[in-house]
Amino acid sequence: MTPSAASSGPGAPGLDIPAVSVTPGGTATTSLTVRNDSDIVEAYTLEVVGDCAPWATVEPARISLYPGTSETVTITLAPPRSPEVRAGEVPLGVRVLPAEHPESVTVPETTVHIEEFHELRTEILPRRRRGWLRGRYRLAVRNEGNTPTRISFRPEQAGEELRFGFVPANLELAPGESAETRLRVRIGKPVWFGKPAVWPFTVHTTDGAAEAEAEASARPATYVRPPLEAEFVQIPIFPKWLLALLAAILALLLAWFALVRPAVRSAARQAADEVVQPRPTPGGGKNGQSPGTGNGTGTGTGDGTGKEQGGSGPGVPSGGGPGGTGTSGGGEQSSTTIDVETAGGQDKTGSYTVPQGKVFGVTDIVVANFQGDEGVMTITFGDRKITTIALETFRNQDYHWVTPIEIPANATVTAKVTCAKPGTPATGRQAQQCHEVLNVSGELANVAQ
Repeated sequence: MTPSAASSGPGAPGLDIPAVSVTPGGTATTSLTVRNDSDIVEAYTLEVVGDCAPWATVEPARISLYPGTSETVTITLAPPRSPEVRAGEVPLGVRVLPAEHPESVTVPETTVHIEEFHELRTEILPRRRRGWLRGRYRLAVRNEGNTPTRISFRPEQAGEELRFGFVPANLELAPGESAETRLRVRIGKPVWFGKPAVWPFTVHTTDGAAEAEAEASARPATYVRPPLEAEFVQIPIFPKWLLALLAAILALLLAWFALVRPAVRSAARQAADEVVQPRPTPGGGKNGQSPGTGNGTGTGTGDGTGKEQGGSGPGVPSGGGPGGTGTSGGGEQSSTTIDVETAGGQDKTGSYTVPQGKVFGVTDIVVANFQGDEGVMTITFGDRKITTIALETFRNQDYHWVTPIEIPANATVTAKVTCAKPGTPATGRQAQQCHEVLNVSGELANVAQ
């Protein structure tokens, strides 16, 4: 061949690469003729460059030529069947580097035509759906081909009981792109009783680009995709056990009206007759008085209410309950609030002291953790520990006692807070400190003298 202007210098080879077409997943070869136009023996290193380099090789990769001789090397193209190898024209270059005259390096180029291939990966989830009248599915599609395509769906069922709806009905996918569409399956008539009805169906995925290519080339499409198989299980509105329950209830009602109700009515009537029977008139009393109504002087006196009059019996204190100190009466409802604020990682105790000469009968406490703090609160009445609670388990908590817990004079109600982490109140901003509130309610009475 006649060397090009770029290869006419000393040591520059004459080069030529024919164009070639290749299908992804297959192989194709082309050739390159290298001629030594210099006047010395020259060695050449050949390397494929450009977009084809990852899947192209040249053999042999190094040759030596005498002046005026040439040799043809083979270029093998093996593009993978992947969406990354796009269909169309791709440039192919081979760098030829002379060992003696590296300044005469040249890169002959040609065009490689990547043919189109169509491949889809499809999946339907779930394969089996249960429902009364409708079911929902997801269709996942990925374009594994090397050319853009338009995807459509066609459902198929043996009968005409099911109705199908796709949202969206069509998908435009670039090579390597994935998308989903929602499938809604609906049946017109419900199953009231009995066994579930199983409705199998299939979904065919249509590649618009592949069909258009097959139609234009007047040959059938070479791709094969099995249909997606799924089924809709229509469950009955009323299950089997409900029929058995209704039958049992009906049997009980019949037994009631036939056997139990007449017996109950007869017993009730007999009892009523016994109540309304006339009593005999008492006799034998003088002047019409009934026996046993003499005018003796009993020691007990009645007040007309059925209760005996008198003071409290011995051994019963006049004020406090069991274990209490006793009160002189005249107590009044009272409540107090203990407010505790402490920083994270620290402890703090708030307290209330019962006044001198008083006794506090506690019946209710309310704990408020309105910030949602994290930590521990310990509540103590005098020397009695009432409870220890984790703050993160509640926002508001209350306790109530039927029998009051008596706290003597000068004793304290304490709330000890160990702050682990301040919470976030309704404002949405995390607080700087833990903040708990304890409200104690009950009766504050005087100590019995």
